[in-house]
Amino acid sequence: MAYIPRHKRHSKVLEKLSTTPEFLVPRFKRDTNLKSAKSYIERSGKIVYANNAISRWIMVGSTLADQFPASVNLEPVSLEAFEQRTVGKPRALVNSHLMREECNDQSGSILSRPWASLSGTLLQDILSTFEIMKNEMVFHELEVIKPVLVARFGKVLFHGSPSVSLEGIKESEVAEATLRQLRRTFYTSVPTSYMENIVDVVAPEIGVDFEDEKDIYHVKLSDSRRQDALISCKCNVTNDNRLELYKVELNQIRHMVIDISCLEKSRDLRLMFCAKRILTSLTDDEKCSIRELINSAVPDADVKGGLRWPVGKASSGDRDRYNVIGVWHTISKTYNSPSLRLKVRHADRFDFKTSTGEATNEIVLKLKGIVSELQEHKLQDSVSVMLEDNLKLIWEHFLGHEHSPLP
Repeated sequence: MAYIPRHKRHSKVLEKLSTTPEFLVPRFKRDTNLKSAKSYIERSGKIVYANNAISRWIMVGSTLADQFPASVNLEPVSLEAFEQRTVGKPRALVNSHLMREECNDQSGSILSRPWASLSGTLLQDILSTFEIMKNEMVFHELEVIKPVLVARFGKVLFHGSPSVSLEGIKESEVAEATLRQLRRTFYTSVPTSYMENIVDVVAPEIGVDFEDEKDIYHVKLSDSRRQDALISCKCNVTNDNRLELYKVELNQIRHMVIDISCLEKSRDLRLMFCAKRILTSLTDDEKCSIRELINSAVPDADVKGGLRWPVGKASSGDRDRYNVIGVWHTISKTYNSPSLRLKVRHADRFDFKTSTGEATNEIVLKLKGIVSELQEHKLQDSVSVMLEDNLKLIWEHFLGHEHSPLP
């Protein structure tokens, strides 16, 4: 029998969504997690949380503090990847008012300026997170660390945990204490129509100008000498169909992750404050080993992730120090302004460790103006105003109004 490369095996296996070990907490209630970074590494090793990372969930859209309106139910979502992995459909909070024309008439049950309330809730988390991060914003022996504050858009999904099964929860029962015990995933893939609206309508309205379009391959490597890190090699494709390495990064460290269920919108929001780590100094042996892996890659549009390796060529270095564990092929458009950076991208991912892949459409909004204010030691009031303005912009342009199903 002919040899089948590892990345081509089980090609019909449905995509799996990345989950994070985060739990729900009451609305507007702070829950700071003080655990070691190593305890926060996801099973695949892709996600690392800082020692004092803030991770929590809040609900926005109701004037009923710590309560869910009667119109909000926990309903199943048809995502086969979850059903295969967790035995059963995940569930999302769905507001039935969004599915009817009279959604604008709810007898005052909706907050009039939700972004203002949300800004007041998030400000101290952002300030305290930056104070912790700024000590890391210096050149290290092998890397430089930069703070990045981003907004992601999608849907907060709840699925079963060892202590609570979704099958025992009725769709009409939305109990805070029960939700807090469930696992949570932020699903970031959005429909093509949503992406087109962001490019054609939203980008001009918010004042960001087209900057560039990139077609990039990200080769993910494990490093036996960095057990808690993942190396990401960003590569272009040359005219002779070979990869060309231009940047080497380590996986980001998450310092703040706040998932926000927006009850009067069709999409939810995730705000994430991360430390971006760029490798700036590698030994000649390290460079040689990494380039050996990159040079061995073969672009192939017929495989998930867009790259494959000949037999025996997916590892390199002393005692196979580096191993290819995943690939991303991303095609993205970037739009820029002095305070915002918008990225619209299609990503085709493949994980060698699980032999699974997924193709997603994603929107990333980098709130670089807030980070600049923090770095320039501006007054808290200045940061507060910019945060509220950014959240208002997000609320009005990125979260949608109509009910729409997940892709």
